[in-house]
Parts: sequence; C-alpha cells; structure tokens
Amino acid sequence: MDEQTALGLVGDRLAAAGDDCAVVDGQVITTDMLHERTDFPDGTTRYTAGWRAVGASLSDVAAMGAEATAAVAVYAAPTFDESELSAFLDGATAVCEAVGAEYVGGDLDGHDEFTVATTALGETDDPVRRSGAEPGDALCVTGTLGRTAASIRLFDRGEVEAANELFRFEPRVAAGLALAPYASAMLDSSDGLARSVHQLAGASGCGAALTEPLPVDERVDAVAEDAGDRRELGLFFGEDFELVCTVPESDLAAARDATPCPLHRVGSVIEAGVTLDGEPLPDRGYSH
Repeated sequence: MDEQTALGLVGDRLAAAGDDCAVVDGQVITTDMLHERTDFPDGTTRYTAGWRAVGASLSDVAAMGAEATAAVAVYAAPTFDESELSAFLDGATAVCEAVGAEYVGGDLDGHDEFTVATTALGETDDPVRRSGAEPGDALCVTGTLGRTAASIRLFDRGEVEAANELFRFEPRVAAGLALAPYASAMLDSSDGLARSVHQLAGASGCGAALTEPLPVDERVDAVAEDAGDRRELGLFFGEDFELVCTVPESDLAAARDATPCPLHRVGSVIEAGVTLDGEPLPDRGYSH
C-alpha cells in the first residue's frame, strides 16, 4: 500500500482517526515520527530538529483550532551526545514556548538512525474538523507556500545557516484559535497545498476551485529554476505547516481581521472536482 491507502485503512478501522488530531473528552492529541535520512537534511542542527519535530505535532493541534498545552518526544540516536541532546531540548522547548505550550519530556532510546517521535496535546470544546466545508465557502491558506522547499534547496547548496532558519517554522496555533469561530473546515498543509485541498474536499464531500496567483514565498524565487519549478515547489512540495481552511463568504472579512498572520483566499468550495484555473489539480504532494 502507498501512504494514502494505508491512512485510509486506519481511518476505516478507527473512528477517532482521520483529522489532524484525535478528539478525546475536550482534548486533542496527535503524534508524528521523523527520521534523519528522510526528514532532517545534512546540516540540520539538533536545535532545529527539536524545534521542527515538536512543531510538526503542534501544527496538528493548530489545525483543530485548539489551544496547545503540552508536548513530549522520543529521542532516539546511535549515541547520546551531551551537546546534541541539550540543543534538541532547547529547540523543543523554544517552539512550545512560542505557542504558549510546555515541553514536558519524553523518552530516550538507542537507535541506528537519529529518529524523533513527538506527541502534542491541546484543548478545545469545539474542534474544527476537515469535514464541514460547504459549496460557496471561501478557500484560504495562512502565510506563504514553499518555505520548506526553499530551505531544502539551501541545505543542498551548503547554505546551512539560512536553511536552518527557514526550516524552523512557527506553528499556527494563534491563527488556528482565531480562525476557529469562523472556519467550516481546516487542516494543516504538511502534505502540500494540492493534496491538502484534496483531503479537505474528500472529507467534506465537495470540490474546490483554486485560482492563481498563489501566495508562494518570495524565498522560493531565489532557488526555483524557472516558473514551472516555482509552481511545483509552492503547490506540491509540502511540509510548510500552514493552515488550509474554508470560511463562509459572509465571515471572510471578520476571519481575516481576527487572524494574526496573512490569510489568503486561494479559491472557492464547489460541488465536485478539484481544479486550478479550471484545469484538474492532481492529488499529489508529500509522501513518507
């Protein structure tokens, strides 16, 4: 099975699965695993790894419109180097503090590859799910697209200081809380904008019509080979951890005013099909 099929199997078996977090008695909970070979390019500092690993789970909490409360992590490595472990803890703690949560520990394990498994908790009495979009809603995304793609290209070029800075994103917890009263559906963009829109449309039983220009990060321009590459990095690369949401047209202005970061309209919810400028948009994005 590919990843999407495997996720479908899990969702079919477990009623609580399928959103960015499971919801249990007013709490949301999520877990993620990242590996050195697939998730941390050469040059990634342990500080950045701690920030990014924990941030990925906090992003899921944000997508539910929940208040982030705490996070833990399993830190597995071939050896326990004091400076590396300390830097990891500093990064994990810092990203939690950035969103008003607390990093409260986890577990240590020996492993032949540096690997991190993170879990984050949040609280909400009214979670925003992926399944509430209605035709006529505005389709929106926070921030910009392609930030992670740009950082990977910088890592490849050996520009590790700039790459690490870009790799450390701030989870959109504040934005998720601000959008919660207005959003009919929401998820994070870890799989890329295109796949995220397909996921939202599938969960809501509707379609989406996107229109260009899309809010591609200006730093993508410095690393993209041409216009087609820029589009690829913005639409399909993924791992940006922005929020993709739908908002009733009547609430869009209020949602924009409430959101503490840019909220860009990228299209509209329609009855069926996912398109970009009238052409079918492939269900393609980040895969493990």
